[in-house]
Formats: sequence, C-alpha cells, structure tokens
Amino acid sequence: MATSELAGIDPVLGFALVGALGVGSQWLAWRLRMPAIVLMLLAGLMVGPVLGLLDPSRDFGDIMSPIIAIAVAIILFEGGLTLNFRSLRDAAVGVRRLILIGAPLGWLLSALTLHYVAGLSWETSAVFGGILIVTGPTVIAPLLRQARLRRRPAALLQWEAIVNDPVGALAAVLAFEVVIVLQTQTGAGAAVWDMVIGIVAASVMGVAAGYGVARAFRLGWVPEYMKVPVLFVLVLGVFAVSDALLHESGLLAVTLMGLWIANADLPSFTEMRRFKEHATVLLVSGVFILLAANMSRETLFAMDWRTLAFVVAVLLVARPVSVLASLALSDIPWRERLLVAFTGPRGVVLVAVAGLFGERLTAIGITDGAQVSSLAFALVAASVVLHGFTLSPMARWLGLNAADRPGVLIVGGSRWSIALAQALQKMDLPVMIADPNHAHLRAARDAGIETFFGDILSEAAEHRLDLVRYEQIIAATDNDAYNTLVATDLAPEFGRENVFQLRRAKEQSTRHALPASLGGRAFGPDDTYISANARVFDGCEFRVTKLSEEFTLEKWRETHPNGDAVADLGTNGGALRFLGPDDTPRSGVGIRLLSILPARPERKDS
Repeated sequence: MATSELAGIDPVLGFALVGALGVGSQWLAWRLRMPAIVLMLLAGLMVGPVLGLLDPSRDFGDIMSPIIAIAVAIILFEGGLTLNFRSLRDAAVGVRRLILIGAPLGWLLSALTLHYVAGLSWETSAVFGGILIVTGPTVIAPLLRQARLRRRPAALLQWEAIVNDPVGALAAVLAFEVVIVLQTQTGAGAAVWDMVIGIVAASVMGVAAGYGVARAFRLGWVPEYMKVPVLFVLVLGVFAVSDALLHESGLLAVTLMGLWIANADLPSFTEMRRFKEHATVLLVSGVFILLAANMSRETLFAMDWRTLAFVVAVLLVARPVSVLASLALSDIPWRERLLVAFTGPRGVVLVAVAGLFGERLTAIGITDGAQVSSLAFALVAASVVLHGFTLSPMARWLGLNAADRPGVLIVGGSRWSIALAQALQKMDLPVMIADPNHAHLRAARDAGIETFFGDILSEAAEHRLDLVRYEQIIAATDNDAYNTLVATDLAPEFGRENVFQLRRAKEQSTRHALPASLGGRAFGPDDTYISANARVFDGCEFRVTKLSEEFTLEKWRETHPNGDAVADLGTNGGALRFLGPDDTPRSGVGIRLLSILPARPERKDS
C-alpha cells in the first residue's frame, strides 16, 4: 500500500477523480439542500491527506500550479462579470456603505487579526486580509433561500457578496503587487515604478480586451456559436500576457475585462452568463478539491489555538465591527444591521485565491505564506457550518424572515390566477401576482394579494423583486408565447421542476409543437388559458381539503368525481407540490389537497 501511495495515480485518472468528486459533491449538496463547499471540503480531505489516494503535487507535477492559476483567473473573470454598475446604483444605501466603507475597514481589521492573532507577517497579512473581505455568493445564495429573509437584509447580504467577490480578489492582487515588487527590487523608486507600470499595463490590457470583445460581439464580427470559445481564449491570452509583464497582474487584467463586459449592455450577455456559470461550477469544484487534497497531514495537524483564535476573531470581531461601523448613522434598522454583521460566510473563491497566493508568497521567500491555505480552510468550514445553522433561527428571533414557507409567483392577473392565489393564501403560503397590465391587477389588489406591476423578465423586476421568497412560478397569461418565454427564461433560476405554465392552445398540433427544452411543466388538469378561466366564469372554485383517517384520498375522489387536484401540501411544514395531468396526489393523514371543483349546487328552499 505504501508503494502504491508513493507511485501515485495516472494524471488522467486523477483529473477524472477530481471532476467526479467536485461535480458529485455539488449535485449531492443540491439534493441535500446544504452548502456544496462542506462536501467538497470533506471529499478533498478524504482522498488527499486522510486516505492518500490523491496528491496533486505528486500526481500532476509541474502543471499543478498553472492549472490552479488559470482556473482562478477564469473564476475572477466571472467575478468581474457579476459587477454591474447599474445594479450597484440601484442598490440600497446600505449596500454602498458595505462596499465603500465596510470592505476597506474589513481589510484592515482582517490584516490586523492575521498579524496579531494568527502570527503572520505583515506581507502575508496584507494579501490574505484583502481576500478575507469576500463573502462567497455561491454560499450566501442557498443560505438566503433556506432562511427566506425579508427583502432589505437579503439584498444587503446578496449584493455585498456579489460585489465584494471581485473587489476582495482585486484588493489581494493589489496588495500582492506591492509585496512582490518590494521583494524583488532593491530601490524603492524602481519598485514603485515597476509596480505602477505593471498595474497600468494590466488595467489597460483588461479594459482594452473588454472593449474589444464588446465591440466585436455587438457588431457581429463573431458568430454566435464562436462567442464562448473566443471569450475563453481571450481570457487566457490576457491573463498570460499581462502576467508575463508583471507576476499576478493577470488576475487584475481579467477582473477588469469581466467588469467592462458586464457593463457593456451586450445583447448576447446571456451567452456570457452561461459561460461563467458552467465554467464556475466546473472550475470552482475542481480547484477546491485540488487544494483540499493538496493539504498535507502535517498542515492539518499544525492547526493550533492560534487557528481557532483567528477564526473566532474574524467571525465575531472583525466582521461585526466593520459592518456595524459602515452602517452606523444610516436609516437601516438595528435588527438588520445585527443580522448582516453576524452573517458573513466565506466560500470557494476564498479558498481558491488564498491557495494560489499562499503558494506565490512562499515562492518569493515569505515562508508563512504556507499557512494561508490551512487558515482559509478553517475559516470557510467554520463560517459555513456556523451560519448554516444560525441564520434561520437568528432571522426568526429578530423578526426578519419573510415567510415560514417558500411561496408561489403567478405571472398573469386573470380571474383564474386570483382564485388560485386566494386558495394558496388559505394554505398560509406567500403569493404574488405579476402582470404588465395595471388593470389586470386591480382585482388582485382588492382581494389583498401582493402584486407586481411590470414585466417579470425586466431589469426592474430583477432588481426590485425579492425572488428568494418564491420557490415555484406559474406562467398563466393570455399569451402562450410569453408564458413559454417566462418559463424558459426563469427555469435556470427556479429549477425546471418548479416552473409551470398553462397548456398552449395549439400544443397538440405537430406543426406548433415545441422541443422539451422550451416552456415549463404542465399545470393541473392541462387547461389552456381560455378553458381555465372558463371554469372560473362557470362557477368552479379552488378548495383546500385536509385529508384524515375518515376522509381519505379515495373518499375525496368518491365525493368529487368531477374535481381535479392541482396541488398537495405536506404535513408539519412540508413542501407544496403542484400536480401535472399525469401526477397522483399524495395520500395520508394531514395532507392538504388543493383542487378545482364545480360550483356547489344551490340549495332549494323547501
């Protein structure tokens, strides 16, 4: 066994193992509704230092560092793509305070903590402190869905994570530029000059590349099928050329390149988003597995009281102080300030970037750079576990949770939609009806239903609506094509299993049939918009029935032979499940059945 461990495994098999573990951890985390980073951490540690099956430095040799460097560059480019200035302007004052005041203050406090508590040098503390201001958006998103916070605290946490992702990486890049130039130059003047030249060159190169990509895509110089490959190659090229001019300046260049493209208002930005999402899932999981597996047993065992003190100081001192100071004298209520102050989970980007900079710091002679990876792992693991278990209870204690259960978003303000929304409200579920026609929403508002006036696919809806509150969506307008567009566009965000639409009027015609990739799942008894609303006009109504030992599902069917079940709700806070034409309702004591039934016959006076 020892001989096998020393010999290592084939690099191709190693890459396959990393991919399987990374993507498998992401999928399992999705199924278990838990942060993927915890499972990736466990998987990497198990195959690496625990079992010794994979040692990236041994099995991949000299290509290990370039692989991680390129992967981190693409991850930071993705971070730049998320930084849209329009979204920043539309965000609350609190978000701007967290970015403009909280981020620099957090950098300072984190650096002080690293130096005085963790015992790191000032060089390492300055670089690692910049990375620590990142609160991972890939971690905060599932936590927000689970906690279902009110709009403003959710927006504060969400936008801080999105914006600070590239900002934190940029801070680390700038700090490292200072460190590396000062380490390799003898004269202060020459060091400053080289640093300025490198940063200016990287900035110009990143902006020029972003401008060139935006112009080429807008003018149609690149065909649609080549946009993603061209973008990928340009990111690698900009990173490599800029890095050749000044080490690590490539990360600055690709971040600015993504930043420029994000604000270029490209019609084909969906392709960019698809590229960054797919690349991020693969690269983030792969890099995290590699970095976890690359940790030695000695490094794990070297974690001592300083590591614990560092984690406690960052999570319970540096983070709260920086947030509370940045939000001081603002109009944000103290409850929201407190929640945001004690919620700052770190994610995969922190570990990936910290691992890269740790190796770079060690390579230029700063020996304590080797401790960066272990400290990053400890902080990420502790923050994810801590906030995963405390965010929901703390939100309930502070009265900041939006709803006890995820709600339903209905697009289209017809009488059928209003009747369905009223029935869902009787089941204690949050409901909103969205419609671009103001007149269609009048009856919904009169019925006490929350409404949104506007196009659900507009930027206004994206920035104003708190979609975290809603887990399922029903497209039910009088325009079949628009329903299909809504279902197709929102499926990646809600999940295709949670997106429904009324049946299209011409769906059964071969000439008008659409591929399975377009549209949502069929809702209820497979009604079209016309037939669904005709039922309501004819007196049909939605009713909620609670099943019991006496009144079972079979009894309900006997009592309502002409009724159609459209949803069922589990007991004890169970999930709402909408039914399609071929789905069977759940049976059991306590199950609440939502159905559409014919009008009750009028009683005749005797």
